[in-house]
Amino acid sequence: MDNDRHFRRPTPLSFRHLRRPDLLGLLLGALAGLAAIGAAGSPGGPPGGGDGSPPALAVAHLPPLLTVPGEPVELRYDVACLTLPVGEEDEVCHPAGSVFVRAGAAGPFRELALHEEPGAAGDRFVASVPEALRTSPTGFSYYAVFRAPSGETVTHPAGGARAPQRSVPLDGVRTIDLGTHRFGHTRAVAARVAEASWGSGPGQVGLEQGRNLPPIGGASFDVDRSGAVHVLDEANRRLLRWRPGARTPESIPLAINGTLADLAVDEEGALHVLETVGEGREQPFLRTFGPDGAARAAVAVAERGAQVRVGPDGPLVLEQPSGQWMPAASGGRPLTAAEQRAGGRAGRQLRGGGEVVVLRHANEVRLALVSPSGARRSWRLTSETPFAEVQLAEPLGDRLVVVVRVYTDERDEFLVAVLGRTGLVERFSLDSADWAETAPLSRFRLLGSSLYQLGSTPEGVFVSRYDLEVR
Repeated sequence: MDNDRHFRRPTPLSFRHLRRPDLLGLLLGALAGLAAIGAAGSPGGPPGGGDGSPPALAVAHLPPLLTVPGEPVELRYDVACLTLPVGEEDEVCHPAGSVFVRAGAAGPFRELALHEEPGAAGDRFVASVPEALRTSPTGFSYYAVFRAPSGETVTHPAGGARAPQRSVPLDGVRTIDLGTHRFGHTRAVAARVAEASWGSGPGQVGLEQGRNLPPIGGASFDVDRSGAVHVLDEANRRLLRWRPGARTPESIPLAINGTLADLAVDEEGALHVLETVGEGREQPFLRTFGPDGAARAAVAVAERGAQVRVGPDGPLVLEQPSGQWMPAASGGRPLTAAEQRAGGRAGRQLRGGGEVVVLRHANEVRLALVSPSGARRSWRLTSETPFAEVQLAEPLGDRLVVVVRVYTDERDEFLVAVLGRTGLVERFSLDSADWAETAPLSRFRLLGSSLYQLGSTPEGVFVSRYDLEVR
């Protein structure tokens, strides 16, 4: 494949090349929507000044999405000037800002001053959330506004008061201590449902490997309600589909740009492909195709996207730097950037109502099923072995299925946990099987009580099925 394409895309996130917990947490946490990092321009507009000029500020923020009783809550923002007015390039950057907070998800906002944190490297702004808001049964919601020396204002998240960040308290949370992870005790595969060797021929999956880069191939996959397995072969600009029981796949050409991408298949069989790299300064596209590969729609996502999933009314994209799930279409109609930002939420909307919210910090993962009135059910997973990215958090009846990577300096595996009303229902480990890179958060899918994993070896790519306990 053309190696030059590797230099037009961001370097893929490889666990094997990012062992330090601080780097791993920053990069993979950002892609999971746990951190919001990037440059922004005027509220609701494109990056920069809207005329192709560079953005004025870069803002990094880790939202306290889920809190537990008694812990202090601070809103921290790292802000950097990317441009200064002409003739002031040697001047020190002095942005200023405020955060606007309210109890729950409705009503007027209250302005809180952001104070610079002494001793912090660069410009770090901090505001403590008052106890009355922190202890509100419905949590609190907020957004921040910063002003650059040039006078340009930046709202974070970009939806501002229309789509603020939301923090929810976890009263009655179930805490599950997983102890020290035992590597090498993995569950056997129930079935290998798809398999292809590397290559560009029929039934093969393209493999790309540039200089000083890990191999990339089989960017993403999904399983539709019939059990058909779809693997996105972005290198060959096509999709491979294995019908249930089939040994050889159908090959469906797709008009995509050939870079790393994520895939979601909806209930009607439509294919939603989220490109991670745009053309030049353009934002990437979410492209929708029919089951036969015929192009239906293409919408420029408001910000760079990390994941695409199917929501109650169409595809949802986890976008950065907002760190929010944003609708890309509604009722089949593509949404503008402003409409996408206005619909941004911290949690991913579920078809049955409510949202699933995930927050990871080093050796702890917090998860909640959230409604407008607050957390309906919530869990805390703790471990002596560090957690990396959360690959999957999906409801299964009244339970929640979670897949998270655990790691040491020498090795890593995936931990699968099934969480119920009383705590841990089931747990097991899976080999990471990630010889080749994929879209960072696209290695697992849940269909009914079956968990599917996309994996790879030097020989090729495969999809395995694991059956969960059902009582």
